[in-house]
Amino acid sequence: MIRAKVLGPLVLALSLTACGLLGEEPGPSAGTGEAERRADARAQAAVPEEDDGDVPLAWGPTPDEIDQARRLVAGWDPARLVGQVIVGRYHGTDPRVPARLVRDLHLAGVSVTGENVVDELQVRETTAAVGAAHAASGRTHPPVIGVDEEGGSVAHLRGVATTFPAFRTAGAAIDVDRAEGGRAGRRAVRAATRASGLELRDLGFTWVFAPVADVTIGTADPTIGSRSPSTDPRTAATAAAAAVRGYNGAGIVSTTKHYPGHGAATADSHLVLPTLDTPMPELVARDLLPFKTSIRAGAPAVMMSHLAVTAMQPGLPATLAPKVYEHLREEMGFDGVAITDSLGMGAVAELELPALRAVEAGADLLLMPADTRGTHRTLVRALEQGRLSRERVEEAAADVIALQMWQQRRAAEVPVPDDVVEQAQAAASGLEAAAW
Repeated sequence: MIRAKVLGPLVLALSLTACGLLGEEPGPSAGTGEAERRADARAQAAVPEEDDGDVPLAWGPTPDEIDQARRLVAGWDPARLVGQVIVGRYHGTDPRVPARLVRDLHLAGVSVTGENVVDELQVRETTAAVGAAHAASGRTHPPVIGVDEEGGSVAHLRGVATTFPAFRTAGAAIDVDRAEGGRAGRRAVRAATRASGLELRDLGFTWVFAPVADVTIGTADPTIGSRSPSTDPRTAATAAAAAVRGYNGAGIVSTTKHYPGHGAATADSHLVLPTLDTPMPELVARDLLPFKTSIRAGAPAVMMSHLAVTAMQPGLPATLAPKVYEHLREEMGFDGVAITDSLGMGAVAELELPALRAVEAGADLLLMPADTRGTHRTLVRALEQGRLSRERVEEAAADVIALQMWQQRRAAEVPVPDDVVEQAQAAASGLEAAAW
């Protein structure tokens, strides 16, 4: 699936203003309906075409950065091109291991998990080694160095970075806003994610796999739980959008997840492939709303879920389902980077060629394949044999590079303060206080 880019921040501003989402709570009519899509299209048509390639797109990069990235990848050989769409998995705590993977396979980067962490010094050595290996291939944009640091139970840098409360606390702060008619909760969410993003950047990270935009159904939800902002779609939507704005302000790439919504699944995708039988109108009203608001808030990346969504494409995990990517692009208006959930999870690990099928379906980044080197070999072979479209891979690789150019540019505009740890600790406490 080759997609066109929608240009012009003024277009986005008009769309946001028309839908009342510039800092406002989403109204009950917000969603993915035909009338809303046509209203967005009319707003776009009312704006003259921009000639300025320096004007950022809704998801961050400028048209010039996208053009530069496309020219760059056009001359790459298959091994180099394929590497740019993989975020590798590695084992152990030796910084030389992920650095070697990035150097040997030309990877976009790696994901750091709790298994890979010893202490602050070792984390800094790891991110520095990966950065050096990435630069050694002549790439001037930074690598993807990501981590699951949502807060609460999902914090892979526990003991190294500030521990933030579970994202449910952000939803509680938004509920206080609603009850009191104020905005202190939203400001606390933005401050928390901004401070967390700056602290992660200080440690050498360029991506954070957060926020969670899933709307939990409560105790029947075995996977998301307190990782979700709320059982209320409007609360979840406001919290997720505020978090995206905070991360954007920190100059780190956030990853709104898990599209089209994991909170109603009653099985754990780490183990099996859950089926979500929710009718489309209910998906629109509940699960999709936080993604819509996050995209409008400037989400640079969206993570696809390992869910078989009956209303979209039955029987296939969303990560491998072309119709789900098409819905994200066409109905939700997302032009940024679509990344899979970890391809080592039980929901997809036993499927045939999951990484290849994900790229064919529309994924731009493959997160943590079970076998990084084996996946790289498979994709190179598919590209060389014509099974995998070079145009599709170039599109994906260029979008990833353009986003990393945005991250580099934004980070240069927002230096990490000397007291970043103290600010992060204060922001974590402030979020807790705002929830009560």
